[in-house]
Amino acid sequence: MPIYEYRCDACGFQKEHLQKLSDPQLTACPECGQESYNKLLSAAGFQLKGSGWYATDFKGASTASKAVPPPPCQTGEGSCSSCVAS
Repeated sequence: MPIYEYRCDACGFQKEHLQKLSDPQLTACPECGQESYNKLLSAAGFQLKGSGWYATDFKGASTASKAVPPPPCQTGEGSCSSCVAS
C-alpha cells in the first residue's frame, strides 16, 4: 500500500497516511477538524543505484550484436583486397 502525505491548509498540521489506492482521499484534518486536509505531491522514496538488474542483464546486450569493423587498409588508399569488398 502506498504512503500518502497530507497537510492541513488551516493549521499547517502534516502527516503521512498508509492507504489503499481505492481508499477515498482524506479531507478532515485530524488535528483541528477543518475540511482543509489536502494530499501533497511528493517524490518517490527510492532510487535505483549500483550494479542492478539493468546493468548486468540488459545494458550490454546491444553492444554484443554490433559487427566487428574490418581491419584498416594496408596501403592507406582503400585499394587492397581486404577492403575492396567493403
